[in-house]
Amino acid sequence: MSLKRMVLLILAMVVLLAVSTYAQSDDVQATLEDYAAKTWASFVAMHPDDYLLVADALEADGTLSQNTSPTNIGSYIWSTLAARDLGLIDAEEAVARVSQTLTALGTLERHEESGQFYNWYSPVDGTVLTTWPNSTDTVCPFLSSVDNGWLAAALMMVPQAIPELASDAQTLYESMHFDFYYDPNVGLFRGGYWPPEMQPEGRGCGSGFTGHHYGTLNSETRIISYVGIGLGQVPATHYFKLSRTFPATCDWSWQEMKPQGDSITYTVPSTDGIAQEIRIFEGYYSYRGIDIVPSWGGAMFEALMPNLLVPEAEWGPQSWALNHQRFVQAQTEHGLNEAQYGYWGFSPSSNPTGGYREYGVDAIGMDTDGYTSDARRTSVDYGFEGCSGRSGTSIPTADQYVTGVVTPHAAFMALEFDAEAAMTNLSNLANEFDMVDAKYGFYDAVQVNNGRMARRFLALDQGMSMLALTNYLTDGQFRHYFADAIEPTVRPLLEMEVFGYAAN
Repeated sequence: MSLKRMVLLILAMVVLLAVSTYAQSDDVQATLEDYAAKTWASFVAMHPDDYLLVADALEADGTLSQNTSPTNIGSYIWSTLAARDLGLIDAEEAVARVSQTLTALGTLERHEESGQFYNWYSPVDGTVLTTWPNSTDTVCPFLSSVDNGWLAAALMMVPQAIPELASDAQTLYESMHFDFYYDPNVGLFRGGYWPPEMQPEGRGCGSGFTGHHYGTLNSETRIISYVGIGLGQVPATHYFKLSRTFPATCDWSWQEMKPQGDSITYTVPSTDGIAQEIRIFEGYYSYRGIDIVPSWGGAMFEALMPNLLVPEAEWGPQSWALNHQRFVQAQTEHGLNEAQYGYWGFSPSSNPTGGYREYGVDAIGMDTDGYTSDARRTSVDYGFEGCSGRSGTSIPTADQYVTGVVTPHAAFMALEFDAEAAMTNLSNLANEFDMVDAKYGFYDAVQVNNGRMARRFLALDQGMSMLALTNYLTDGQFRHYFADAIEPTVRPLLEMEVFGYAAN
């Protein structure tokens, strides 16, 4: 082992241990416990007794959305388990809540061939939505591979967390066939499927599989990879079919910047005992002196959401342990120094002016037209040396940003990797924008130049916050409910990988 790799391994171990000291502060502990209690209260409000399922959103005035999704349902399940483990509810209530949800899931209409759940249901009675609530807009019934992946992951937590409900949970997730989405010709998952028989006639809906695959590793969509490999439905080689970056050739010069890196060969185990060698490009970007494997859009939840359920930093000491810390560093660097907002935490969230929008740090996303950190969509262009059409660069200055939109769930996810910075950021958001509701915790997002707030709570974002808080307060033990189920097949893949910047 080279000296550089040895140093990186030591640094990775330090990353895993560093925040535990900070967590000893009684004030920090009390503050985080209060955030967790309020976040859980929002879930209680989003699932009133007369609702079959948790709602997608809760407005500040108490209004509930009339739609929900598989990810929302998964968020409710793991948040219930978290509330029990944090002492916010007792074991009896947790069993009752999870049991009710499992029973409800068993009554929902599903795609018969794949066992997959549709993307939008009524939370009141569980019917599949074909018209958007309170409007005439069409909802085209769709099977989302990633949304079903998050629900399956939540269901896979139940056998260890609540053994008496193991059979009910297993019946559900074992009937969900993720190989339905898998394209063996490219070794990747498709984005989803529009069942032709479910589409409203004459409403312009799609039909069949989506035309795209999920092809990037550093994305929230890798939860499907973990679930599919863990359940034995797709081969382990799939993990190395995902791109770290795209190649550094002119054919791929549309990506955000020209990557650095080399190709590495991995020997991947298989269920038939015959290992397969796969050679991949371990590419990485360099952003303001930070070498990093980018996500698709530069958003925090893309990079860190899977880590909420899988101990990626522990299992991947030469990959995720380094990259997660660098992603947090890059987000803080952008928010505090490059854009000079005074705050950071950029991830898809409610838009303060209405609706929902993707936010991120453009430079650490592969999509050239990727997620921006501000409402004005200020983007960068690092060029692509040696390729026509990308010879120039365009790097905005701080005065060109201004309208940054920050979401608290991004800071919560950063707790594990820079607790002090995350706590400072959350404190500033709470105090300077009065961003914490007395009952339900942080509002979903704020535009920092004018204080315009998205005064609502999303089940997805609250669920990410609840996971991050519980992992931090339980020293990561909460992850084992899911991780133990996939460890035999997934951990060896993460352990063997060396990201490009750590390879020399």
